[in-house]
Amino acid sequence: MDGKADSADGGFRALIFALLALACGHMLSTLLRTIPAISLDVMAADFKTAPQTLASLTSIYHFAFAASQIPVGAAMDRFGVRPVSLSLLAGTIIGALASGLATGPEGFLFGQFLLGVATSGMLMCPMTLAAKQMSAARFGLWSGIILSIGNIGMLLSASPLAFVVEHFGWRSGFWISAGFGAAVAIAVFLLVPRQPAEHADDSSPLSQMAEVLRIGLSRPLRGLIALGLVSLAASLVLRGLWGGPWLMEIKGLSRIEAGNVLGLFTLALIVSPAMVGIVDRAIGHRREVLAATHSFAALLLALMAAGAPNYPLSELLGVKVVPAQIDGVLFVLMGIAISTQPLLFGMTRQIAGAQNAGKALSAINLALFLGAALMQSTTGVVATIFGLPAVLLFMAATLIVGVIVFLMYT
Repeated sequence: MDGKADSADGGFRALIFALLALACGHMLSTLLRTIPAISLDVMAADFKTAPQTLASLTSIYHFAFAASQIPVGAAMDRFGVRPVSLSLLAGTIIGALASGLATGPEGFLFGQFLLGVATSGMLMCPMTLAAKQMSAARFGLWSGIILSIGNIGMLLSASPLAFVVEHFGWRSGFWISAGFGAAVAIAVFLLVPRQPAEHADDSSPLSQMAEVLRIGLSRPLRGLIALGLVSLAASLVLRGLWGGPWLMEIKGLSRIEAGNVLGLFTLALIVSPAMVGIVDRAIGHRREVLAATHSFAALLLALMAAGAPNYPLSELLGVKVVPAQIDGVLFVLMGIAISTQPLLFGMTRQIAGAQNAGKALSAINLALFLGAALMQSTTGVVATIFGLPAVLLFMAATLIVGVIVFLMYT
């Protein structure tokens, strides 16, 4: 009896170490996708090209990332997590080296394409292993922990990466990432168990990829896909694109002051997913929590927009513009509210079951990142025509639409 318990405890500890190793791959992915953002000016000067041209080339990363979700999800169900993750990490190391060795825009484009493909499964590898090996309740907790670990990459890509680029050049960011990737690959090789896919799928690769699309478009998952399209988009686009301009141009903060506010927002995005997993185990009601938190996030965005000059909240309070300290609180609350994405993965695991976990989770992940790309491009048009307050209102409206569709189909 005790021997069985010890064996079970040992097996669970081994699974946790495997998940932590794989989650570090997601952290690496989060770091790599933001290196160009912090070093675009020096890279453009090195390549003797316009920053706008180089910025447009970085979009290949996101297109390759999204397009690879379907084959990666099918591969994990067919071959298992370990071989897929090791292959992706090898590709990530090669992509980082190729990007760091690039001597012009063409070489950099090739490196970004490789990185987009290779990092596409870094979140899905630990998610799929957890979905196949854990109960639904435990999976809800660990999906939050995995997201929290991955989001640490956003902190690494801020001040630490800026220091590295400033003192050692932009290429050093890719050298360090390649070394980090090698360390993660060794950890995965040692800690992730050698075993065939527990629910192996022996159908043809094309039929498996078609199954990813079929599962994603099926009625049970439509509501989750709709919310996924706007959920991560709201946090990534606010954190990575419009948060800084809003705080500096509308609220008059310096670059450092705006960075401090966004740093608090980032900390909320790191801590909250793990907390959501703990709360989920305590109270359940995933559908209601997702609807309530995303509706609250929409309200926070609307309140933030209403504090702009000549907007209702500023007029009501009799001030030219609502103080930036209020925005700081709203950013942190936004980070907490929007971090309930682990519940999307948990509901997907419940609906799809362990056999199709890789395909279903990849369909959700595709929706999350496709939505971020669509919102980034759409809000650029909104900002040009209507201004930054309209961007926040537009994001709030998309969240409400996503919640309505989510409630209709779940």
